[in-house]
Amino acid sequence: MTSLWRDARPAIPTDPFPSDARFDHIVVGAGLTGLTTALLLARRGRRVAVLEGRTIGAVASGNTTGKLSLLQGVKLQKVRALNTPAVFRAYVDSQRAAFEWMRDYLTETGVPFQRLPAVTYAETADEVEAVHREYAAARAAGLPAVLAEGAELPEPGHAAVVLDGQVQFDPMDVLTQLAADIRPLGGVIVADARVVRVGLGDPVEAHTAHGTVSADSIVFATGTPPLVRGLYWAKVEARRSSVVAFDVPDAVATMPTGMFLGAGEAPHSIRWHEGSLLVGGGGHDAGRQRPGHDPYGDLVEWTRERWAGAEPTHRWSAQDYTPSSRIPFVGYLPRGRGRAFLATGYDKWGMTGAVAAALLLEADLTGRREGWQRTLGRRPTLPQAVAVGIGANAAVVSWYARGYLGAIRSAIRGEHADATPALPPTAIIASERGATEVCLVCPHLGAIVRWNEAESTWDCPAHGSRFRATGEYLEGPTFGDLRSRPRPEPEAAASASSA
Repeated sequence: MTSLWRDARPAIPTDPFPSDARFDHIVVGAGLTGLTTALLLARRGRRVAVLEGRTIGAVASGNTTGKLSLLQGVKLQKVRALNTPAVFRAYVDSQRAAFEWMRDYLTETGVPFQRLPAVTYAETADEVEAVHREYAAARAAGLPAVLAEGAELPEPGHAAVVLDGQVQFDPMDVLTQLAADIRPLGGVIVADARVVRVGLGDPVEAHTAHGTVSADSIVFATGTPPLVRGLYWAKVEARRSSVVAFDVPDAVATMPTGMFLGAGEAPHSIRWHEGSLLVGGGGHDAGRQRPGHDPYGDLVEWTRERWAGAEPTHRWSAQDYTPSSRIPFVGYLPRGRGRAFLATGYDKWGMTGAVAAALLLEADLTGRREGWQRTLGRRPTLPQAVAVGIGANAAVVSWYARGYLGAIRSAIRGEHADATPALPPTAIIASERGATEVCLVCPHLGAIVRWNEAESTWDCPAHGSRFRATGEYLEGPTFGDLRSRPRPEPEAAASASSA
């Protein structure tokens, strides 16, 4: 599955691996957070190496909907409810600073973008109250939002809050430009350089299959940091969402003016890009999807009910992380000896969240925090946010139990059938290279991974690590692959979906 942004696009160039080289900073991850951070540091005269485990934009940044907005669905009311008024204002200020930085960067570099209203709308009558709460939160934050009777859509809904002058763009255009601006300043960007181990000595060392590089500090811009320090994978929930792009007959005549997002628990995201209709939704916690759930099929059905004749052309998914307070974690990694930094928890608003994180990381690494940066750095955790976190971790425990109870039941059934007991549980995967036996125990903290039929991946329901069908690491808070071994017996091979 390839996103509209990444399809048929030449890969952003990669540099040779600078084995044994010394830098001022290592940035792990070449998405929007990593490249923006690298550019800001390079502009300060710092020598930066960006290490990307796959290709630039291969994970979250190249699989978004590309919306840059201060109106963020119903997020503002949640931030307001879970934090103090000062922290709420600081969050909005961080998003405003990020919005202005990216808008100016797009303008200065000539990257194409469009200015459109952002619209949060009630798809059903039950969502009207959420729209009114979001309007109140936006006005309390000083945003010039307005209330409307509905949205400019085939089904306009029952109410909407509108904020003019927001931005949409092709995220791969931005990543391409950032990479082009980093290199003349001495920065190095290396793809296919997955970091498998980190040493937080003096200097910091990042170890890859190609060799080792060192620096004064390291930044983890990887969705969620893979180190145990800080337990950030226990402070966020990994959530996936899907997008389908469509060709629509008479698209110009039916094209609404705006970027739209529903106000419910399962909202639909709508925007247009050069005649293509992009519809997002199908959100679920990573590894916890219903058996047989087809988020892409649901999106196609929903879209065709509203745009007759819509034909899907691309489909893709992305993963982001939601903190209990709804505010990202950015800054020093605890017990990192002042040499390790992180950014995680954008809650599906990574276009502004990534840039705000980069601005804060630059302040940490080159100077000191000011204004909103200082407030967010020392924010208190309120009881209501603690309660959300407790509930999230209770769910994690239940998924551990569910996974191992299921494995035990499978082993018992196997014994009764005179088969080999499956503890630890495994699956036999058939491919062109033959059969592979994959251990389904996540190398992060030992939860049992589950098969994601829609994306043909193994997803961990505990903390969101994801793996290819044959066990290779894709994303999440672990350095390792699923354990696997070849199975030469062709007759033993079975499809992953039967595991």
